[in-house]
Amino acid sequence: MKIALVGNPNSGKTTLFNGITGKLEKVGNWAGVTIAKKEAFIKPDLATKGTILAVDLPGAYSMSPYTSEESITSDFVKNENPDVIVNIVDATNLSRSLFFTVQLLELGIPVVMALNKTDLNLKQKNTVNVKALAEKLGVSIVETIATDSNKNGFQALINAVYASQGKAQQAVVDVGTVDVENAESMKEADIKRYAFVKKLVADVSVKQTLSNQKNTQDKVDLVVANKWLGLPIFAVIMYLVFSISQEHVGPYFADLLVGWLEEGQGIIGDMLSTGVSEFWSALLVDGIIGGVIAVVGFLPLIMVLFFLLALLEDSGYMARVAVVMDRFFKIVGLSGKSIIPMVISTGCAIPGIMSTRTIKDVRQRRTTAMLTSFLPCGAKLPVIALFAGVFFKDAAWVGWLMYFVGILIIFFGAYLVMLITGSKNKKTYFIMELPAYKFPSLKRALISMLSRAKAFIIKAGTVILVCNAVVQIMQTFNWQFQTVSEEMANTSILAGISSPFAFVLIPLGFGVWQLAAAAITGFIAKENVVGTLAVVYGVTNFINTDELALVGGASNVAEVMGLTSSAALAYLMFNLFTPPCFAAIGAMNSEMENKKWLWAGIGLQFSVGYIIAYFVYQIGTFITTGNVGRGVVQGGIVSLCLISLVVYLVRKGNSKSIK
Repeated sequence: MKIALVGNPNSGKTTLFNGITGKLEKVGNWAGVTIAKKEAFIKPDLATKGTILAVDLPGAYSMSPYTSEESITSDFVKNENPDVIVNIVDATNLSRSLFFTVQLLELGIPVVMALNKTDLNLKQKNTVNVKALAEKLGVSIVETIATDSNKNGFQALINAVYASQGKAQQAVVDVGTVDVENAESMKEADIKRYAFVKKLVADVSVKQTLSNQKNTQDKVDLVVANKWLGLPIFAVIMYLVFSISQEHVGPYFADLLVGWLEEGQGIIGDMLSTGVSEFWSALLVDGIIGGVIAVVGFLPLIMVLFFLLALLEDSGYMARVAVVMDRFFKIVGLSGKSIIPMVISTGCAIPGIMSTRTIKDVRQRRTTAMLTSFLPCGAKLPVIALFAGVFFKDAAWVGWLMYFVGILIIFFGAYLVMLITGSKNKKTYFIMELPAYKFPSLKRALISMLSRAKAFIIKAGTVILVCNAVVQIMQTFNWQFQTVSEEMANTSILAGISSPFAFVLIPLGFGVWQLAAAAITGFIAKENVVGTLAVVYGVTNFINTDELALVGGASNVAEVMGLTSSAALAYLMFNLFTPPCFAAIGAMNSEMENKKWLWAGIGLQFSVGYIIAYFVYQIGTFITTGNVGRGVVQGGIVSLCLISLVVYLVRKGNSKSIK
C-alpha cells in the first residue's frame, strides 16, 4: 500500500512522517523545508496488516499550485495514484487547513484526516467536535500529537488507513464543472469551497481567543519582529550563540576529544614504529590520522552551535528573522522568502540552494541561489574556529562577524545583480505564517545535532581522509617521485601545483604554497582547509586553549603559519566567501538552469572572496604598521578585472526572457 502525507506548511506533516517511519527528515517552522517528496516504509510495529510506503510531500495550501513545491504535491496526488491520502490538519487553525481538505475530497481518493496539534488546542482551551467534523466531511479522523514521544494516535491512524483502503471518497462541495483554464471558473469554485469551510468551522469548533485580541505571543512579536529592534536583537542572540559554542562550552569538550584522539594516534604511531617504512608510517599517522584529528577536533564546537540553532528554530524565533529581513531584502530586489534558503544554508549550503526553488520569480531565485552560500555553513565552522582560536584567542566576535559580513555581502550582491541586469525593483509581497512560540524540544534539537555530527564524521572519514592522504603523498615526493626532505618541501609536487596560485594570493597576505594548497583543497570540501593545514605544517592539535602549541612543542601555530592578524583574517574570509564545495556548485547548476548564470555566480563568489580578503589585508596592514602590504597595485588590478568579468557574465546570462 502507498499513502501520501499531505497538508499545509507548519501542520506537523514531516514530524508525523518521522514518527511513523522512524526517519530523521528535516523539520521546520516555515514553508520550504520539504521541497521534494520523501519516501519510507511505516515501522513494522505500526504496519501490522501489511507493508505501507509513506510519501512525505511538500506543504501546500491548495491543489491549484502556486509554487514549485505545491506543484510536486499536486502532481503526485493526481498522477501517482496513492491508495490513501493522509491529510494532516492543524487543529489550531481549521479555517486555513480545511480548504485544502475539501479539494482533496473532490479527487475521489480515500482520505484519512490526522487532526494534529490537539495538545495545543487543549492548552488554548479551544474545542473541536471531532465526531461532527468527521460526519460532515465523511472521513475517518484521528487525533494526533506528532511531537509526543508516546506517539499518541499513530497506531489508530494506521488502522484507519487500512480501513479506508478501496473506499471511494465523496466530495462535500458541489462546485459544478470547473474549467481549470478559466480564472473566473476557478474563482467561483473557490468561493463555494470557502463558504462551506467557514460554515463548517463555525459549526464544529469554538476558539477562546478572538482574532482581534493581542495575546502574549503577539506582544512578544511587537518587540522581536519590530522593524527597528528586530535586527539588533538578532545580532545579540547570535553573539550569545557563538559565545557559548566557541568560547565556553565547545572548547571544553573539544579539548577532551582531542586528548583522546591524540592518545589513540600515539598508540598507533608506537605500533608502526617498528617493521613499517617511514613513508607509510608518516602517511598513516601524520597525514591521514593527524589530518582527520585536526578536523574532528572541532566537532564539539560545531555540535554545540547546531544544538543552539536547532533550539532557536524549534522555538519559532527563526521564522521571525525572515520577517525582520524582508524589509531590507525588498530594497535589493529580493523578498523575505530568500532568507529561508539562507537560514537552511547555515547547516549545509546544498539543501539551502535547493530550497530556492520555492521562489517563484526567476531572477530572485537565481540571485538567491547565487548568494545563499555566503552565509557560513557547517563545513566552514572548523575554519572559523581554527582562526578564531589561533589568532584571536577564541573570540566569539570572529564567528559572529563572519555571519554578519555574509549577510552584508548578500545584501550588496543582490543590489549589484539588480543594477547589472537592469531589472526594476518589483513590488513583492511576503506572506508567511508565523508559528506559535513554544518551549523548544530538547530531544529534537539533540537529534538534529547528532544527525549533523554523523554527516560531519562520515565526511571526515571519507572525503577528508582521502584528500589528506593525497596531500601527504604530494608533499612527500617531487616530480621525479623522489622523497623530499622537510628543508626541500618547496620542491614537492604539492608545492609545484600550489605555487602559481600562491603568487596570485600575495596581495592578500598569504602568498605561500602551503596556504594556497589548503585553499585549493577547500573547494572540494571546506573542512579540507583545516585538514590540509594540519598535514603541510605538521600540526595535529589545533584545539588547545592553553597554549595552542604544536605537537612537537617548538612554537605556536600562529608563528608556524607566519600570518599577521590582518593576513589571518583575510585568509579566513577568502576561504569563507569564495565558491563553496563542488557539491553546492552542482546544486546551483541544477536550480539556476542556465550555464551563464551559473558561471556568473561562481565568478561573483570568487571575486567577492578575493576582493574582501584584499581590502582586509591591505587596510589592516596599513592600520597596524602604517604601510600597505605587498602587491597592493597588482591586487587592485586583479580586483578590477574580476569585477568586470562578473558584470559581463551576469549581463550575458540575463536574457530578455527572464527580465
